[in-house]
Amino acid sequence: MRIGLSPRGASRLIAVVLAAAAPVAAQAAPQDRYYERSFVLAANQRCGLFQPQVSAALNAAAWQARGAALRAGANDRELADTARRARARAASTPCDSGDLKLVGGRVQHAFAGWSRTARMTFPGDRSDWVANRGAYARPTWRLMQESSVGASPVRLGVVGGMDQADVMTAVVSWHGRPRPTGARLVMRDVSVSPQPWLARDLPPEAQRRAVWASSVGAAETGLLPQGREAGQAWRFPATAADAIGRLDPREAVAVEFLFRDGSVARSVFEAGDFAAGRAFLAMGPV
Repeated sequence: MRIGLSPRGASRLIAVVLAAAAPVAAQAAPQDRYYERSFVLAANQRCGLFQPQVSAALNAAAWQARGAALRAGANDRELADTARRARARAASTPCDSGDLKLVGGRVQHAFAGWSRTARMTFPGDRSDWVANRGAYARPTWRLMQESSVGASPVRLGVVGGMDQADVMTAVVSWHGRPRPTGARLVMRDVSVSPQPWLARDLPPEAQRRAVWASSVGAAETGLLPQGREAGQAWRFPATAADAIGRLDPREAVAVEFLFRDGSVARSVFEAGDFAAGRAFLAMGPV
């Protein structure tokens, strides 16, 4: 007996997955969306349903659904169980199932437009990540969120170019301050404190992790906030981006600038859908 999705199940799956082409709606059932996208991803891995760009787009949508589910009140343990159930369902669905082929065709159509999409905004509770897959000869923001420290604007995200690998970077244009001697990214240390810290600021110091900037230089003009003529670009190792991607989307991430007199200036960002933004960039430049 061939095991497959029932007509009702296939229709429901199609309807939910098609919604992945748009931002996750607050009134939807985010955990259901995460289940369905996880199912299609697992089926694709097993059956090779999609081309690489469509797979990358679906992966970005799955990360987006995960973030929406966490913001709606789910926890990591529940979502891990959701993903396990989705993978089990995919494993029991034959690759030649007519329902699965129908779902695959609909998903292919829904996500084909993503391959031509250069820019996308991933909304957060307080701040957004703006992704840009455009191909530029000079370094540009590929994924960026804006904040400030006092009157000084700060941008944090991923900088890249046609001839430059993506680098986690913080750009600051100082207003009436001496220049710092160091900078670090500070966030929850998931190895010490596995539960998310959902206050609007950083967790207690004993639960924090710091990733220090590896270099600093003058910021390229295209990286500066509007109206600013100069600034510093602090560059961080790849471990910084990986660490942010493991946080709950509601958590805070801070860039701390250290000064010679021992003072520290802090600019706070939201982890948000950083992981979804990186997955979107993985589709490659447009």
